[in-house]
Amino acid sequence: MNSNDTSPQKPRPCGVPWFPIIVVLLALAGGTAVNTRPELERNFAGWTMTALAILSSLVILLWFTFTRRFAGRTRALGLAGVVLLALGLRFSLHVDGTADGTGRPRLVWKWAGRPPLKALDATALAASPVHPPSATEPDPRLAGVQDVVQFFGTNRDGRVDAPRLARDWKAAPPRELWRHEIGGGWSSFAVVKGHAWTQEQRGEQECVTCYDLFTGALVWSHADPARFTQWQGGEGPRATPTVHDGKLYTYGATGLLNGLDAATGKALWQRAVLAENTSSNIEWGLSASPLVVDDLVVVTGGNTRGPVLFAYRRDTGAPVWKAGDDRASYASPVLATIAGRRVILSNNARGLSIHDPATGAVLLDHAWGSDKWPKASQPVVVGEDRVFLSGGYGMGCLLLKVEARPGGTWSATEVWRGMRMKTQFNSPALRDGHLYGLDDGRLACVDVATGERVWKDGNYASGQSLLVNDLIVIQNEGGSVHLCAAKVGGFEELGRAEALSSKTWNLPVLAGRYLLVRNDREALCLELPVMP
Repeated sequence: MNSNDTSPQKPRPCGVPWFPIIVVLLALAGGTAVNTRPELERNFAGWTMTALAILSSLVILLWFTFTRRFAGRTRALGLAGVVLLALGLRFSLHVDGTADGTGRPRLVWKWAGRPPLKALDATALAASPVHPPSATEPDPRLAGVQDVVQFFGTNRDGRVDAPRLARDWKAAPPRELWRHEIGGGWSSFAVVKGHAWTQEQRGEQECVTCYDLFTGALVWSHADPARFTQWQGGEGPRATPTVHDGKLYTYGATGLLNGLDAATGKALWQRAVLAENTSSNIEWGLSASPLVVDDLVVVTGGNTRGPVLFAYRRDTGAPVWKAGDDRASYASPVLATIAGRRVILSNNARGLSIHDPATGAVLLDHAWGSDKWPKASQPVVVGEDRVFLSGGYGMGCLLLKVEARPGGTWSATEVWRGMRMKTQFNSPALRDGHLYGLDDGRLACVDVATGERVWKDGNYASGQSLLVNDLIVIQNEGGSVHLCAAKVGGFEELGRAEALSSKTWNLPVLAGRYLLVRNDREALCLELPVMP
């Protein structure tokens, strides 16, 4: 053969393509290994599976590019097709937040975006008066309503003690009262005397809105020129309003703290918490709901290490104290009694801090978990001196015994820790010595004394849950609402109602027999059947 022969090389004879087959088999083996690890969380498993798929595809593409199995013309046409497909998808698709709580991007066609929201009409009052027309003629609709003045229930413990819900949703299904479009955001509702308040994003305005509980009609709206957005978490406010003594306190995703008249929405005062304290925002936006303590309203700070709690006068907004030495995370501060003393608990980036409500003085600062991942679950007070903490992203859960020692010093001792309750966005609730919550998307029952999981079942993804007596109302991440039994004997789902139709991270609110649910697209009210 002439050494100067430049004729194209011929492809090798065809046989079994062992290389791509081995790559696919290795990827399948890796996926099987991931899926057989029972305590590996969905977000880590999902990203690992995605990485395996991308890596194996790239390796096979490289093999195709350089193999002599195919003629050069075939390889060139194949690569050109891959490039054209990639360019076509690049200019046809865009990222619209995440597909779910695993954090993987949701890709949608650029021409199939959400149409602009209608402007809020503040003159659109409820169809009938919310408040009774006179003291002698009370509004009969209010007889079935119980107030929910703040995030995660009356005591911020995820428990609702009334009403007694009916257990058979097939015989008596929930009844939809109203449904309407709503602005972006992951806020929940506060409900008092037939008013329901929430927060939502409308274009470049961060809005506080008041709706009639029974009709869904807009009562009033308050708007601030502010907008927070993040590619995974989307746009809009995250915190839930707090109602106290006729006033409404709201905390926006960029740090605007408002004191409003609850009945009219009139602005009483406002503080720009992050700007005034030269703090940057946290990655997914401020999410902690305001906590009212005596004559103070307390909120969390930002991503700059330093004070994590800030207290202001309820009536004027004047700053009173700031306290802590950490960065904020995504849980809301909680008022509780620990070791015989009334305190504020704050689940921060680095750990749990316990504060004196009057002065903000730090009584205890206990590091736990990782400050590189969000802590969004509420602390759960167990008995007189114990606190349960949980999180996702590999942090798991633990139980602390907290002691107030002579001389004013406090200490925390770890009773147990484990991976039996990995809550991510969800917060568990306590009943009869057992915690009920979503362990990486599945409803679980954990013995709080030992940390052992009693059972785990169902699939509700990055949803939310409320404990209602001996029942659990679950807002599935996919939008449906479920009724389950809170019992040690085993998992039992009693009912299901179709509610929302897209990703839902908002906490449901049960005000008597009225269940309010929403996400970043729509809101609705379901009337749940109750026991006679």
